[in-house]
Amino acid sequence: MTWHQSHDAVDGVMVHPSDGEAWKHFNSLYSHFSAESRNVHLGLCTDEFNPFGSFVALYSCWPVIHTVYNLLPGMCMRPEFMFFSTVIPGLSSPG
Repeated sequence: MTWHQSHDAVDGVMVHPSDGEAWKHFNSLYSHFSAESRNVHLGLCTDEFNPFGSFVALYSCWPVIHTVYNLLPGMCMRPEFMFFSTVIPGLSSPG
């Protein structure tokens, strides 16, 4: 769970989310959080899909998935480390 802090980054190559500008910006804003490498970094993602397979239907769903970014690059994007937390039903995006 501490791999993200001790790996050797390659200039110009993003191997892991910890190599990105957003991660570095977060660490600069919340230095008290980033000081402890065992704190868990989570990614939150969502995407709309139509449960009935018809694009003319007004009803849609937005699944919310959490991903643990403290893991090795080969592990953090595996399905077994992505956690389906909720579904937001509705007529449009959750805003």
